Amino acid sequence: WHWDRSAEDAYLELITESPPQISRMIGALRDFIGENQMMAYLVMMTIRLLELRRVLKPTGSLYLHCDPTASHYLKIVLDAVFGKENFRNEIIWCYTGPSKVTANFPKKHDVILFYAKSDDSVFNADHIRIPYSEESLSRMNRNVIKKGGTIFSEIRLNPKGKVPEDWWTDIVPSSRRPGEHIGYPTQKPLALLERIIQAGSKQGDWILDPFAGCGTTIAVAEKLNRKWIGIDITHLAISLLKYRLSDIRQKTESVKAEENYEVIGEPEDMSGARQLAKDDPHQFQWWADGLIEAKPIGGELGSKKGKKGADRGIDGAISFIDDDTGKPKRVIVQVKSGHVSSRDIRDMVGTVEREKAAIGVFITLNESTKDMKKEAVSAGYYFSEGWQQNYPKIQILTIEELLNGAKVNMPPINITFKKAKTEKKNGFEQNGLPS
Repeated sequence: WHWDRSAEDAYLELITESPPQISRMIGALRDFIGENQMMAYLVMMTIRLLELRRVLKPTGSLYLHCDPTASHYLKIVLDAVFGKENFRNEIIWCYTGPSKVTANFPKKHDVILFYAKSDDSVFNADHIRIPYSEESLSRMNRNVIKKGGTIFSEIRLNPKGKVPEDWWTDIVPSSRRPGEHIGYPTQKPLALLERIIQAGSKQGDWILDPFAGCGTTIAVAEKLNRKWIGIDITHLAISLLKYRLSDIRQKTESVKAEENYEVIGEPEDMSGARQLAKDDPHQFQWWADGLIEAKPIGGELGSKKGKKGADRGIDGAISFIDDDTGKPKRVIVQVKSGHVSSRDIRDMVGTVEREKAAIGVFITLNESTKDMKKEAVSAGYYFSEGWQQNYPKIQILTIEELLNGAKVNMPPINITFKKAKTEKKNGFEQNGLPS
């Protein structure tokens, strides 16, 4: 964020159109902080927090995750927006990790500011209890706490455990959780969002994440049977959301319909697709990944310009399991928005071989040529031992075909091989199980 014309306009809107406590607060912050990146960020957040409070139900609450750089300023903003009487907690999430810092203490905590909409806001204490410490349990005698051998009061320990304090040390970062981290430094652990969502909502309630990022909040909301809305500015984030929803379905062995959510703001026809490709080829690639629920490869989350990292010729990937070993196989994806030829398919074959992938999918905005199709056919097939079925090794899909409902021809990903085999034995057949 930078203090520019858009920041100045947003500031003037707050000064002239907001309630008095908001205009006084934001004016005082500008006088104190000045016109800089921090002030631009606070102006942006104030406008959004006002809207978030507006759409919250009386039973709702807000959890704002930030770092200590801005937490003290954001608390002032939140006091003005929600009212200081609705402040509930400043939660400190502590974690450890390597650090080369020697001039000060390593910065190893984040801040989560918890505000309620009203006194009717939901807080499910029993849903987030954790085990008592060994020290507390060792002092317990028939559920009675003693001090110095004398019973001062009969404090009975809840059999479900205790409500966590406002400092959390029991949740490790996602980067240290095998199978959870998807490569983004700001990714939050699933366990952190599980605690927050279970505390502040009930099954069937709505969860809104206006900075959806790599989709952790949405993935957890889906897992916990909440309704949800996720908002982000990049097609990279939206494609990651689609990928993580697909991953949740696979891990929970869900058989829900593939399209159980609506995406607003994406291209819906060829005209929109061509415009996106013209405006930003990288955003186009990430949008195309989302059409087949592939995990985007490369890129910088949150970048409006679609900054792209090294991808070794791979724009996306899909994993599946098709045998008893449980070892994931990969489908790799390339996306092209410009001129294409048979050379692109030959390059794709080489990439599939180099990466030891099962299948390669080539997505193109333009029509494929006869020579391209011939090269794809000559690549042969991937034979799935588990499903006893051949799948084309190289598959060409046009954007127009995908918009009309075309899918990748591959082993199913939304049902595990072990479960599928059991259902087949019981006489059931679904998701393309071999007959």
